[in-house]
Amino acid sequence: MQVREGMSSLVLTVNPGHTLREAATSMAERRVGAAVVIDPEQPGPGIVTERDLLQAIGEGQDPDRERVADHLSSDLTFAAPDWSLEAAAEAMVRGGFRHLIVVDGGAMTGIVSMRDIVRCWVSDGATSELPSDLGAVR
Repeated sequence: MQVREGMSSLVLTVNPGHTLREAATSMAERRVGAAVVIDPEQPGPGIVTERDLLQAIGEGQDPDRERVADHLSSDLTFAAPDWSLEAAAEAMVRGGFRHLIVVDGGAMTGIVSMRDIVRCWVSDGATSELPSDLGAVR
């Protein structure tokens, strides 16, 4: 199965000038774990995730004053729509993140999350059953 089959083509975007609370509210309303940050003054997109929001709040920063621009990731790994879901999952595990912006011909076409990949695998009949000889793990 390829990324294009599991990705969401509807991508939440936010402005770097939005507050963390505004970003969190938009993410919660749309039930997504990340928003793509589009800044016309930057060469490419960034991303702000649940983890970024939690880290800022956990550090005692004010979500009504802190701006997305100060908490986004801009050094991103992008996926192509023809990548396999396994390749996307491997990139996420290797990079320590849970979302990939999908780019085709230089244009953003979607976003794929680890949740999307698991959903596809489960609906495709993937199983996590262990062989019977591995049943007793101590």
